[in-house]
Amino acid sequence: MPAPIPVVAAVILNAAGRVLLAQRPAHKHLGLKWEFPGGKVEPGEAPEVALVREIREELGCDIFIRRALPRFTHDYGTVVIEMIPFVCELAPAGPPPHAHEHAALAWVEVAQLKDYDLAPADWPVLPHL
Repeated sequence: MPAPIPVVAAVILNAAGRVLLAQRPAHKHLGLKWEFPGGKVEPGEAPEVALVREIREELGCDIFIRRALPRFTHDYGTVVIEMIPFVCELAPAGPPPHAHEHAALAWVEVAQLKDYDLAPADWPVLPHL
């Protein structure tokens, strides 16, 4: 069995305590599901470096990583990922996030996250928020 693919995810909190969710493009795997933004860690790249890079690429903004959340693996059947989530905040002087690669973005209260159609690998993050 191949090693899980390392994937980072940003749980970006704003000053009001809302979390940023991003909706996957319709044509991609898990199309139109909501997720914590992030992406694959490149070989030899630290997860924290990968997360800052991915958020800059996907959302056009800068983040500060505040703390790591527990890692876990998720089996999608065709691929197994190692989810590496971090609690983050936007850099105060930076631009606001924009959906460069996503269908939509939403700032959501933590209590309302369960009401969104989240990607399966994002559900295990919720108890840690």
